[in-house]
Amino acid sequence: MTMRIGMQIDYSGGFAESARRVVELEKAGLDVAWVAEAYGFDGPSFMGYLAALTERVTIAAGILPIYTRTPTLLAMTAAGLDALSDGRFILGLGASGPQVIEGFHGVRYDAPLGRTREIVDICRLVWRRERTEYQGRYYTLPLPPEQGTGLGKPLKIIAHPRRPDIPIWIASLGPKNVELTAEIAEGWMPIFFLPDRAGEVWGADLAAGRSRRDAALGPLEICAGGLVAIGEDAGAMAELARPMAALYIGGMGAKGRNFYNDLLRRYGWEAEAETIQDLYLSGRKEEAAAAVPAEFLQLTNLCGPEGFVRERLAAFAEAGVSVLNVIPVGGDPVATIDRLRSWM
Repeated sequence: MTMRIGMQIDYSGGFAESARRVVELEKAGLDVAWVAEAYGFDGPSFMGYLAALTERVTIAAGILPIYTRTPTLLAMTAAGLDALSDGRFILGLGASGPQVIEGFHGVRYDAPLGRTREIVDICRLVWRRERTEYQGRYYTLPLPPEQGTGLGKPLKIIAHPRRPDIPIWIASLGPKNVELTAEIAEGWMPIFFLPDRAGEVWGADLAAGRSRRDAALGPLEICAGGLVAIGEDAGAMAELARPMAALYIGGMGAKGRNFYNDLLRRYGWEAEAETIQDLYLSGRKEEAAAAVPAEFLQLTNLCGPEGFVRERLAAFAEAGVSVLNVIPVGGDPVATIDRLRSWM
């Protein structure tokens, strides 16, 4: 599987400038443009805009939360974006977190595994233009008469989707979530991916999921990466990842309910993970950032002399990464993408 290059695109509001940069990066060899959706602007609006301005690059949701749209609306949105981009869309799904889902959307954050499985089933049913008849634990289509007016009909999408098999990628970290991803999704999006330790952390989960995987899905793709800076003094650029790492590892969720903190522990930094969380939750954010292990930052990013970056590139490839997701720092992004592309 040939490695491609992806990049998270700024969606904070400067849409015209971000889109202009994507057009430039597409010419330099960018393969996948990921657009997130947190609690700012919606993701599909910007993705549709990018689809209209580009010709080759894949437009990808990274991610649309599973709780904020009905399964059929997720399917309709994906089908619309796939049509606008002429078959260049990836539907990235994830559970987000209770702070956003319950705090911003007022929706209960529950059963992420079961809901993800049923949403994927329903999306594929819609794209095949089958009637929306589905009996799940979390979603039932049509709505049972005793729960509504009794007038619901098992409809099928009016439009003809560009593809009946739009790729679905899932952002997951926990053992059961990763196992589910390897079973039902075309791709996997892990954050803070440390290729040298990925096998010992997720190997068994991936193998369990792949053992039940439909061969028609093809090999599981993996999207991972980090900051990229190439140069003799570029190693220090990995330090730019400290604040975000501290936010996720220390500030997301709560004690005992932080997926990113659990991941750092699984990588072998148990004491550091606890320290970062204690400091962050007590308001000492700068100290929490300082406590993030330097080795963790070095190995989850690609910052340093050319030889080091090429070694890390090989490590990601060896771990099965098929889309290297990069954030160029300390240089011209177009030149960085062009350089990475030449090495691939």
